[in-house]
Amino acid sequence: MADLITRYRKEVTPKKRGGKVEDAVLARMLLDPICKLPLSQLGTADFARYRDRRLACVAPTTLKRQMNPIQHMFEVAKRDWAIPIKNNPIKALCFSAKMRMRTRRLRPGELNRLLKTTRSCRSPAIAQIIQFALATGMRRGEIAGMQWKDLDLKKRHQTIPVTKNGHARTIPLSNDAIKVLPKQRSIEGRVFSMTGNAIHLSWDRITKRAAIDDLRFHDLRHEAISRFFELGLTIPEVATISGHRDATMLLGYAHASSSAVFKKLNRLAA
Repeated sequence: MADLITRYRKEVTPKKRGGKVEDAVLARMLLDPICKLPLSQLGTADFARYRDRRLACVAPTTLKRQMNPIQHMFEVAKRDWAIPIKNNPIKALCFSAKMRMRTRRLRPGELNRLLKTTRSCRSPAIAQIIQFALATGMRRGEIAGMQWKDLDLKKRHQTIPVTKNGHARTIPLSNDAIKVLPKQRSIEGRVFSMTGNAIHLSWDRITKRAAIDDLRFHDLRHEAISRFFELGLTIPEVATISGHRDATMLLGYAHASSSAVFKKLNRLAA
């Protein structure tokens, strides 16, 4: 098993978007006793025991996501590497919980606390990035990878050549988004000076200092999409911004606040 994972990390993982994250997940798995077993003896029961060990550390949804490359690894081994594996042991593996969509949104006062905390950061970029994420609904990696050459200030839109789902998309930029863009351009051509990992680390420090619990950077995308709907944008319009190609997935990101619904109901009743 260890040999198979090592080969997969070397030949397949580097070709993937998000390969660095996957490589870290696979490196962690190599530390588990399951990797000492010969492929001829591996079965679903072995991965069920591995699942139970890992569920003591991570949520079912996280583990299910982490097992996706392992399932793909067995398919590659059978199809491309001619390794005599009869059945993919991951396909029959069950997880104890269904996928749960997060509904976390910014609570009153949290944005001000976040931005106030960023004043003590060495780089002002993180404050700009937080506000830009809220204005556009862009993912952390997309923001970190933004290039000035893909940004058209006259037409007021940002093009993302390669996205998570493999399709390019063009995002209209509101006044709020334009306002927080850096005034100076870097030599490397990137819009923001922080990498995706730097944003992640900075976010963890900021939320801790601001005493804000259970708020991830990706929740800003949920917040932005929910705000787009509250502004009255249609599903096709929001999908154009968010890049979702499936309406069900898009609606899973939208969580109307009770106060916004209350105001609309009162307007209808008036």
